[in-house]
Amino acid sequence: MRVAIVKYNAGNIKSVIYALNRLGVNPILTDDEEELRSADKVIFPGVGEASSAMRYLKEAGLDKILPTLTQPFLGICIGQQLMCKHSEEGDIAGLGIFPLEVKKFNENEGQKVPHMGWNKLANTNSVLFEDIDPEHAYVYYVHSYYCELSKEFTVATTDYVHDYSGALHRDNFYSVQFHPEKSGDVGEQVLRNFIEKT
Repeated sequence: MRVAIVKYNAGNIKSVIYALNRLGVNPILTDDEEELRSADKVIFPGVGEASSAMRYLKEAGLDKILPTLTQPFLGICIGQQLMCKHSEEGDIAGLGIFPLEVKKFNENEGQKVPHMGWNKLANTNSVLFEDIDPEHAYVYYVHSYYCELSKEFTVATTDYVHDYSGALHRDNFYSVQFHPEKSGDVGEQVLRNFIEKT
């Protein structure tokens, strides 16, 4: 099993590598087109700011490569947001894999921003969440921006300020707003499902 992690100047990559190591997977970190296309699975994780991350993707030509990949592909946190068509963070165009907007939480709604800590997934409808008890589907979040809901692509919701897309799916593309690598047993199962079942 060849798993590639997209290298694009984003933070928090090592914790994803360690989480995969615990599943017996030794991924490669790369921005090379041939290595990405030949991988069995591709993971697009990260922590960072959308406009600077998107700038690096464009400089490396990854903005053209990633949307054309055909193997199972998983975006995490900012990875999910950059897979959408537009983000309010830096007012930038994303990869357009999901035709959705990424918006900032309204700080006047009585909740602290960023949304940081454990929260529950609801309305789960994806292979990513198989063998996870929905009553105990708590995962870890750190974000100030969120992906809007979609009847077609949302496969899990989270409630913070309001409901938003906790996970998305379109064809071979999957994504989650939370950090599975920091989400204990639930997050480990999400990663296992992606590796073994997609």
